[in-house]
Amino acid sequence: MAIIIDGRKIAELIREEVKEEVRQLRKKGIIPKLAVILAGNDPASVIYVRSKEKACVNIGIEFKLFNLPSETPESELVDLIKKLNTDDSVHGIMIELPLPEGINKQILLEALSPVKDVDGVHPVNRGYLLSNSEGLFPVTPQSCIEIMLHSGIEIKGKHAVLVGRGETVGKPLVFMMLNQNATVTVCHTKTKNLRQYTSQADILIAAVGKAKMITADLIKPGAVVIDAGINEAAGGICGDVDFENVQKVAGAISPVPGGVGSLTTVLIQKNLLKAIQLQKK
Repeated sequence: MAIIIDGRKIAELIREEVKEEVRQLRKKGIIPKLAVILAGNDPASVIYVRSKEKACVNIGIEFKLFNLPSETPESELVDLIKKLNTDDSVHGIMIELPLPEGINKQILLEALSPVKDVDGVHPVNRGYLLSNSEGLFPVTPQSCIEIMLHSGIEIKGKHAVLVGRGETVGKPLVFMMLNQNATVTVCHTKTKNLRQYTSQADILIAAVGKAKMITADLIKPGAVVIDAGINEAAGGICGDVDFENVQKVAGAISPVPGGVGSLTTVLIQKNLLKAIQLQKK
């Protein structure tokens, strides 16, 4: 049976580090502040924003929500972003997705200051990731890396197979794994004979958005399996990996819930602290 990677425990360790760093900044008169823009009242987004607010307040980070009507013009949203870009009291900006119909997501994301882009979505930050330079990077793929490093899993020199090439997780993760000196293979919807590739993986990362797609017969015995998927199922949420059966074959596995997703909020906070350092430069 596989070792179950406890994402909640790892998140708590990182949270304590972030909390101490916030405490030190506040002693110097720097109050870390995150601004979140929410256009409309998508129920899932509202819940997510409120949980982020609570998590920030609990460790001394100021949180400001701009909840605008869904009919707010795109130009008004851009103006707000530009205003926050130049507000020295705001260190990080997030735009909650999905946006209302008729709003061009790319225009808003590109309006962000790259050094306040705590979601790592600005093209400049994508470029920094590609070139292995200093920047702000997306938190879900970061979570996949952190959950392995904190578990003592060796990435360097390992053959990592990523199943999924999405903009949010798969594509950024390719470069993060390369920057960790893994040998990387990417599989996707057009890949033929998926098992041919997954069965060679020392590390298999699933980010496809299809419930329990990764089955035990696709796994090399003893492999590390990281599940970055999240799907609605009859019994609640589940990942892209058939956890019950894959854990009998894998050497280590991250569960859903309680795995990769447990780290995302605290890594946004960590990005906020990194943003403060980048803004000083």
